[in-house]
Amino acid sequence: MNDDRQLQHDVLQELAADPSVNAEKIGVTANGGIVCLSGRVGSFYEKWQAEKAAQRVLGVRGLTVDMEVTIPSDHQRTDEDIARSTQMVLGWNAAIPQDAVKVMVENGWVTLRGELAWNFQRDIAEKIVTELLGVQGVTNQIELTPHVSGVLVKDQIDVALKRQAVVDAQKISVKVEGGKVTLEGTVSNWAERDVIKHAVWSIAGVQSVVDKMQYGVSGLGNF
Repeated sequence: MNDDRQLQHDVLQELAADPSVNAEKIGVTANGGIVCLSGRVGSFYEKWQAEKAAQRVLGVRGLTVDMEVTIPSDHQRTDEDIARSTQMVLGWNAAIPQDAVKVMVENGWVTLRGELAWNFQRDIAEKIVTELLGVQGVTNQIELTPHVSGVLVKDQIDVALKRQAVVDAQKISVKVEGGKVTLEGTVSNWAERDVIKHAVWSIAGVQSVVDKMQYGVSGLGNF
């Protein structure tokens, strides 16, 4: 079995093992380590979970998604209803300051705007919306407000990377311009890439991350 056929098999197995995904409705192809997901799913949450499942598989170096969200009639909701529910669940979450996130809904697609201090808050806000019935998709335009200097951000990032046992911090170059962090260097797989980016996003003051890391084994570029 060649690498792409093995990768296709592994992704299908991972999808089948995820109880939040109906793997029978999802098609998987692989070409040069780039995986494509296709088919129809019953909710945006299921689509989001399928993407996460594929990213967990060792050997996946890129992901394209051609899945269509077809919401069952008994789960369809008006834009006004979705907007009201979104504001309600955001207001109930202790991690998100009251009224910090604004919501716009058009044809079931939710756009989030506002300012938050931490990326984990932004991630929580997006995840909350993906789990709501009737949502067709989410655009996260929430901005992060910097609180520390660029020099301090770089020092904290370097320390955070050194704490990660699976990552060789010496292989990663960190450049900070204000709240923008650019990462360069080599990684072995997607999981290692995620560990590094998670470490960076855990630092207060980081507003955006530019990923220029490449794979050291195959020489494939970033995605």
